[in-house]
Amino acid sequence: MPIAVDACAAQHQGDRKEQQDRVAILPHARRNGVALAVVADGMGGHTGGALAAEQVVHTAKNNLDHYAPSDENAQSLLESSMREAHTMIKASRFMNEMDPHSTAVMLLLQPGRVTWGHCGDSRLYHFRGKELVRRSVDHSYVEHLIATGKITPEQALNHPNRNVLLASLGGQDDPKITIDAVDSLVAGDAFVLCSDGLWAYFDDAELGALVADNSARQACEQLIEKARQRAKGSGDNLSLAIIKLVEALPSKPKLPPGFVPRLPE
Repeated sequence: MPIAVDACAAQHQGDRKEQQDRVAILPHARRNGVALAVVADGMGGHTGGALAAEQVVHTAKNNLDHYAPSDENAQSLLESSMREAHTMIKASRFMNEMDPHSTAVMLLLQPGRVTWGHCGDSRLYHFRGKELVRRSVDHSYVEHLIATGKITPEQALNHPNRNVLLASLGGQDDPKITIDAVDSLVAGDAFVLCSDGLWAYFDDAELGALVADNSARQACEQLIEKARQRAKGSGDNLSLAIIKLVEALPSKPKLPPGFVPRLPE
């Protein structure tokens, strides 16, 4: 059964004075069926975070425009995009007094294959129907505590240091970049990229059900609405991109030029 793509990107400023997230779904300039989704959560003072996140999207777009799927691999595209953005963000420190950083999560969609990578705590979820297949593991202090058995996932939800990152783009240390992929795609697969301003308000089961039961656009609208309600006036910037693989509707047969149907007598 042919597969079609239903995709949507959305964001909300939340209760912050400035939108420092950036989100985009970027089609390849020359290759049909190739697209790159990006979510970046910027940090670093007035306008600093916004510029850092903008640099992530800008670098990703430039690299995608020059990406040749037949000659290059997806992992190299994602890694080079994040490392180049890291270098550019870090260099901007010399031009101003800001301390810019950004997270990044990117997903490259190609026919029959999806590859993703992330740095920081912006996440990627892969659902099949309503079931979670996998999710990226945050480069954060609380995820380190969970991995070492010092706290439980439930304790992490309200941990006082849950926003402390161990990796980001633009920091003093080289960025930690995690890459993953899936090449057994089926209709019903869905991928959600989002900043912590969104995922903080949903467990895996609720997120999967909302995405499965709605179109990409409807799911974005409902997730933002629920996150805003649950933030109760203290919500962060939030951004998300949803990529759903759905069964393609059969195309109508094309009639030859000049064909005139003959009505029954």
